[in-house]
Amino acid sequence: MKKFLLSAVLGLAVCGAWAEKADSNKPTEIAYDTLDVDDVTQTKTLTGNVVLTRGTLVMHAEKAVVTADPEGYQSVTLTAAPGKLATFRQKRDGGPDLWVEGQAERIDYSERNELVKLFAKAQIRQLEGGALSNEIDSEFISYDSRKEVFIVRNDPSGVNKPGKGRGKLIIAPRKPAAAGAAPAGQP
Repeated sequence: MKKFLLSAVLGLAVCGAWAEKADSNKPTEIAYDTLDVDDVTQTKTLTGNVVLTRGTLVMHAEKAVVTADPEGYQSVTLTAAPGKLATFRQKRDGGPDLWVEGQAERIDYSERNELVKLFAKAQIRQLEGGALSNEIDSEFISYDSRKEVFIVRNDPSGVNKPGKGRGKLIIAPRKPAAAGAAPAGQP
């Protein structure tokens, strides 16, 4: 399998509030089966078992299209093979074993506005110590890491459509307080 190192390809701090800050200083390595580069349009198309790795961030898809705007900001669109899902997983700041992972038929990431969008069969999970702490399932999930805002809709177009079904949010229960510990705010 060929490897192509793109040290400046993406500011892939997917979900900045989630992302481990140290990842933004790491080179991006992309493994693939084939690569087409168009320097005029600043487009790189990678196909065949694409694996993007940057620090703790790992993304998998059948195809990835990396583009750059005139200011040099990078965007990537990950597309799954038919019947499969594109995925990502990354360590979160704030603790030794905090992770975020997601999957969808298509995942778009924009470095310029630090926005992640998951389209069709979208799911995002937050894990603490390997245990699920939150999960969102729907047809469209957008996460603005600067504002820490989720937008979840029942259609891959990013809008709610009557009769298209419902999403699901799972919030894990609080961890029980240690034996003998007083509740917060009490002596």
